[in-house]
Amino acid sequence: MYRFLLTPRWLAAAALAVVASVIMVMLGNWQLRRYHERSEINSRIDAADSAQAVPLTAKLTAPSAQGDAGPSPGKALAWTKVTVTGRYDPAHEIQARGRTVHGEVGFEILTPLMLADGTAVLVDRGWVPPATGGATAAPQVPAAPAGEVTVVGQIHLSESRPAPIERRDGRLDTRRINLSRLADELPFPVYGAYLLLTEQTPANDAAFARIPIDHEDAWQNGGYAVQWWLFAVMALVLYGYQARREARGANVTAGERPKPGGTGDAAPAAATVSQPVEAAATGRPRDRVAAADQRAAARAAAAAAKKAKKPVDRVEEADRRLAARKGAD
Repeated sequence: MYRFLLTPRWLAAAALAVVASVIMVMLGNWQLRRYHERSEINSRIDAADSAQAVPLTAKLTAPSAQGDAGPSPGKALAWTKVTVTGRYDPAHEIQARGRTVHGEVGFEILTPLMLADGTAVLVDRGWVPPATGGATAAPQVPAAPAGEVTVVGQIHLSESRPAPIERRDGRLDTRRINLSRLADELPFPVYGAYLLLTEQTPANDAAFARIPIDHEDAWQNGGYAVQWWLFAVMALVLYGYQARREARGANVTAGERPKPGGTGDAAPAAATVSQPVEAAATGRPRDRVAAADQRAAARAAAAAAKKAKKPVDRVEEADRRLAARKGAD
């Protein structure tokens, strides 16, 4: 009944269904890994608010040369709360334009914090709005505190896709905070990550808005994983459904069915006539087109049988009767 599954056409369909299912399962597994990665990031963000700050040098490797940023700490240390003490260098302050906070576009101000060993870490002191005149108008930035300051902040990784750096409004101006590119513009070694300021002694100016840390949308990846797995199951179910229809003849259109009558159609006609009986015995619903074909085949068979009968000759019949009477006498 299912021998057709061994034909080239159905073997190719089976291979396609299996390959498609495997690919969809792999895509689902990849989305599941992204779900776990993003969930871990969210856990670190939540834990950082209540965690005790650790020294910066315990988490980040110090840079070794001017013009090169230090090594990146990696995703595992992103958002870790650290503390560091030094002096701000406002002469090399950086403004990152086009930054959105609470739906408004403005600037993030990063000021190098010089450490005792001559290295520096960039501290994002916060967000300020642009001046009147548009989103790119030079902002009014509160001066960095003089003297020694202690900063508590969260590690932020360098941003990808480096943008050009210009000098504007007395500061370095950029669209992306890429430490490798910024290190070329600074006369001292720079750490491979920067800090989002959360606390400062002396206190940070109230004009700055704290940079919010957005949580990752992990549940979106979880939903995508489930969708890909469902698609994989559906591909196999669809193959099985089509194979079942093929076995029952449901995939054959009316125009492709053999027509009754003609040379060599006697046996098919007989089989066609018997199909309604089998359908009634098995309880399966009859195909209306097939039933019409069966009735036409039966009428054709009856007409052929009637024509096959030899017509009776009346004269010969009378002679046989007369001969029968003479024999009786």
